Amino acid sequence: MRTALLAWDYPPSPSGLSTAAREIAESLAEAGAAVTVFTLDRSGHERIGGVAVAGLALAPGSALACLRLWGSAGHLAAPLAFRRAVLDAHRRTPFAVVEATNWYAPAALLAGRRDLPLVTRSSTPAAFTRDPAGSLRNRLDGWTADRLERRQARASAGLIANTAAHAAVIARSYGLTGRQPEAVIGLSLPPEVAEAASGAPYPEAAEPIRLLFVGRAEARKGFDALLGAVAILGAERAGGTLPAFRLDLVGVPPDDLPADLPDVARRHIQARGRIDGGALSAAYAEAHAVLAPSRYESFGLVYQEALAYGRPVVACAEDASARAFVGVPGAGPLAAAATGPALADALRPLLTDPDLRRAYRARALAAAGRFSRASLGRESLALYERAIAAARGG
Repeated sequence: MRTALLAWDYPPSPSGLSTAAREIAESLAEAGAAVTVFTLDRSGHERIGGVAVAGLALAPGSALACLRLWGSAGHLAAPLAFRRAVLDAHRRTPFAVVEATNWYAPAALLAGRRDLPLVTRSSTPAAFTRDPAGSLRNRLDGWTADRLERRQARASAGLIANTAAHAAVIARSYGLTGRQPEAVIGLSLPPEVAEAASGAPYPEAAEPIRLLFVGRAEARKGFDALLGAVAILGAERAGGTLPAFRLDLVGVPPDDLPADLPDVARRHIQARGRIDGGALSAAYAEAHAVLAPSRYESFGLVYQEALAYGRPVVACAEDASARAFVGVPGAGPLAAAATGPALADALRPLLTDPDLRRAYRARALAAAGRFSRASLGRESLALYERAIAAARGG
């Protein structure tokens, strides 16, 4: 089967979406599909891991690059670029199916074609990552993005979600009727991540307790609760009731820390910004625990990475993925809510009890490796076949 995959970026770009795109593409290739990835983060053509990668970066000063600067209408620039490139390649050698994320609807202008069925694999909707109290311009911009996402999802020939709970959220968000073929397919971890994780011993140094956060400084990730918890626990450390601890923020540059962050919290934090894969592997290996207090995750690759390294995960019970991947196997404590006090209550015992940390580590290792490239590729191709049949019969 010849397939196309639309990606905003692709490794070595260090984003969660790029990691997911690589796992999808290479799992399909390993399952026997001929895969072409179309991505906006580069120019030119190359072959990576058995996958053809076509760069569609918008040339500075081009019509689409200028369009992209406009509010609302600018959201059409990327879908136009993807549509033109995919259809050009499709005319030369037809694709059987094209897949895209829902996030900001890169395939909105390819949806609904019978000759090239579209499968949408749902990440978190863009609306979940925005500040609802933004400016009028930003609200109008968001309204356009939301409508494009809804259009793409509703006109897709097939839908994939990472978890059943996420599938239900997507259906409500986009007003889906259940008429399309659907599948729940978990994402795998890159082989090099699994390999590095399998050989990472647990840090035995008693102090400082090393804590790790991997993500962005946004409300959906529970970043406000994270800073609130550090302020509470930092004050307790100053009072002599807690051991020394340090929190590494990966993906968060220093400028993203609020100006009014109390010194009692700031002295325990190192904001490291974006780092490469090797540095991220080292950060996981050095951590005693991973803090991931997200309010919502479509899947939660950070949970899977932390489990692979055997690190206790402090997550939030508000997130269904956290309940499933962390709470059910007992791989770490769940804060009752995404608030500073609740997160501090969940984390405090881990700071003071090394035996508890080791117990959570054992359960994290037992829960790791739940998803593989073999299952990802096999189940994705099966959904593709159903989507193709639905499009031809529709």
